[in-house]
Amino acid sequence: MDSRIFVKPVDLTLTISQNIPSFPGSPKPHFIPWAEIKKDRYNLEMLFLSTHTGTHVDAPYHFIKNGKKIHQIEPSRFLCNAILIKVKGVPNYKVTKNDIIQFESKNGSIPAESAVIFNTGWNENLSKKDFFEKNPGLSASAAKYLSSKKISLVGIDSPSIDIGSDVSFSVHKILLKSDILILENLCNLDKIKKIHFGIIALPLKLHGATGSPVRAVAF
Repeated sequence: MDSRIFVKPVDLTLTISQNIPSFPGSPKPHFIPWAEIKKDRYNLEMLFLSTHTGTHVDAPYHFIKNGKKIHQIEPSRFLCNAILIKVKGVPNYKVTKNDIIQFESKNGSIPAESAVIFNTGWNENLSKKDFFEKNPGLSASAAKYLSSKKISLVGIDSPSIDIGSDVSFSVHKILLKSDILILENLCNLDKIKKIHFGIIALPLKLHGATGSPVRAVAF
């Protein structure tokens, strides 16, 4: 008998289409037909979209002048042991350092080089007009605490790791300066039934880019 164990993955990725909501100021995706079987013997399309469309990862270069670009990051950074933290998904809620410490007091210390994923439930508001303006995110104290833990990646099911009203992107800067990758716009986190799980979120290897859409999967 085959003793291997197969685990059904959970897709944490938004589907990119021309109708997916885009961050204010960013271009909307366009799918441009380029070839079709009838005329060209194959189907092919062109894509026009931001590298931060849908479920995506931010490289340090997104906010740090001399930070790593997406093609310079080792693939192992996108395959992590992850920890799921459920927090309040109310508008503009800031996850605090104390929220994380309380989680650790019940579930153990967050180990270095792991991924920390925040389940706020906010992605259920994807079609609402205040999705980008009022999303929950991290406080500066939480970002600094996670930086001190030397984690590899932090993810969230909202469009930004900063709360919607933080136009200075302070948490982005704290995390990316510490070489902590940021994974945004996750979905389906409620389908993960355990605190500890594995996550894969591989980006395209785009030369010089500040980020990339990913196919994020929990297992």
